[in-house]
Amino acid sequence: MLNLRPFAGRSTLRAFFLASATALAVGGAVFASQALAEPAAAIQTAPFASDRLSVEVIGSGPDVILIPGLASSREVWRPLATRLAATHRVHLVQLAGFAGEPWSHGDGPFVAPEVEELARYVAEAGLDKPAVIGHSMGGLSALLLAQTHPDRLGRLMIVDALPFYSAMFGPAVTADQARPFAAQASAMILGADEAAFRAQQGQMAAGLARDPAMREAMVDWSMTSDRRAFAAAMRDVMTTDARPGLAGMTTPVTALYATDPEGGPPPAMAQALWEREYAPLPGVRLIRVDASRHFIMADQPARFDELVDEFLR
Repeated sequence: MLNLRPFAGRSTLRAFFLASATALAVGGAVFASQALAEPAAAIQTAPFASDRLSVEVIGSGPDVILIPGLASSREVWRPLATRLAATHRVHLVQLAGFAGEPWSHGDGPFVAPEVEELARYVAEAGLDKPAVIGHSMGGLSALLLAQTHPDRLGRLMIVDALPFYSAMFGPAVTADQARPFAAQASAMILGADEAAFRAQQGQMAAGLARDPAMREAMVDWSMTSDRRAFAAAMRDVMTTDARPGLAGMTTPVTALYATDPEGGPPPAMAQALWEREYAPLPGVRLIRVDASRHFIMADQPARFDELVDEFLR
């Protein structure tokens, strides 16, 4: 069994991970009020055939790819994408199985095939070193994409994502040790009835966002995700360790992480964890965003926009 003693007690980082592992989407959904306030941008569906993902494209200019997290809709990025479309060509990824998108792969692997399809999209769309921004599982996917296809990307922004999520249980935990707990988490996702599953989502959402609209949206997107995809992705996230590939990376990386002493990750603990886990990555720029939980784009939208603009410059 996985040894949880290094993070025993009232660690909100551990509590956050346990919330995620017990069927809360480490992803997100549309900010309805913000999206309605933004002017509409012309949307095109990229001519890319895949049963793993689809892509919407808006705007013109340098290419930016936005990857959502587990159980997310691409709409989590809509306010940012609409704003960036004035100066950039924005590629909004939607992963299969999430937020109402069909899923045809049963309980098979999720993350590795999705990363390969992202690489294929970059190549077939003829993108020249695009910038990539990924949230949570999308950030982990972006790291793996840079490790396996470094020639296809320009730079990465990782939004509140670790290279190995199970490191939240302690620095010595391995992927093999995490597998039994990952299997348990997947089984809980698949086994909960509709009412219990919704209750779990609602109970846990407060730990991942301060913003009430985002909490509500997270539940909605989770409920419309395919449970098999949800469970497969959760299992992969908990057992995928991208740390061995960090030292050899050449793609510039900016990593944002959230801190919130009032119900989220405590600042000192979060800083120590992110610095430890990203230490092998040459030149990584770590940026702490205070008064925010996992969904930085919802909890600190002005600061997030400022950091994205700086990253893209």
